Amino acid sequence: MLSTEGTSQTYKAKREPLITPFMVLVGIMPIFTFALGTWQVQRLKWKIALIDDLEEKLEREPMPLPPQINLAALPDFTFRKVALKGQWDNAHAILLGPRVRDGTIGYHLVVPFVRSDGSTVLVDRGFVTKELAQTAKLNQSKIQGEVEILGMLRTAQPRNSFTPDNHPENGEWYWADVDAIAASAGGQAAGVQPVFVEEVFEGHAGEATTRISHGLPVGRSPTVDVRNSHVSYIITWYSLSAFTTVMFIRLLLKRRQALARLPR
Repeated sequence: MLSTEGTSQTYKAKREPLITPFMVLVGIMPIFTFALGTWQVQRLKWKIALIDDLEEKLEREPMPLPPQINLAALPDFTFRKVALKGQWDNAHAILLGPRVRDGTIGYHLVVPFVRSDGSTVLVDRGFVTKELAQTAKLNQSKIQGEVEILGMLRTAQPRNSFTPDNHPENGEWYWADVDAIAASAGGQAAGVQPVFVEEVFEGHAGEATTRISHGLPVGRSPTVDVRNSHVSYIITWYSLSAFTTVMFIRLLLKRRQALARLPR
């Protein structure tokens, strides 16, 4: 007689982890975004200090430029007002742009300025409308003799990835490549230094409108125009940190509830 002995096996339910890979990813987001928000706070402090420094420079009395300008020292004098005396080199005037002022498309008229006591520098005389751009160049060609102007030292502004290449041979200048503009005006052989000065306009809005309507350039106002968007970045990153923190907590609570309902 054969007999069989039953065997018993014990099955254990698979233990589910409390934290899933997706929850790990969500859990990292609050830390990452909080760190970015804190970094933007530091950037904001730096930007405020920079603007304060530039505004302090702007409030100083206009300074004369030396006969030969030390190009390496220019960044230390950005936004300093300068008083220039000399003559316009109208033959090498260019239109830089397009640019927009109060919703109107136009250009900036840049003209080399031959200083009476030193090298030639580049002066951005200001905005002219697209329709009167050639009129502005014609008006500029009529200015002869020695003049005095008030300007502001600026460094070359970086070109963004959407700006086309300049074509000096065709008179097309889309961005202020100071070295190339100076070279097109004669360069070192003609005593032209790659120094960029923005002419300052201190008149009122009505006067600016009148000048523009007559094809006369309107320079920049004597203010610091450094962009400062760090407050909005701080709000964005800290808000994302708070939002993802709440999301992680809700996911964690739901996960715990789901695991509690599983058979043990």
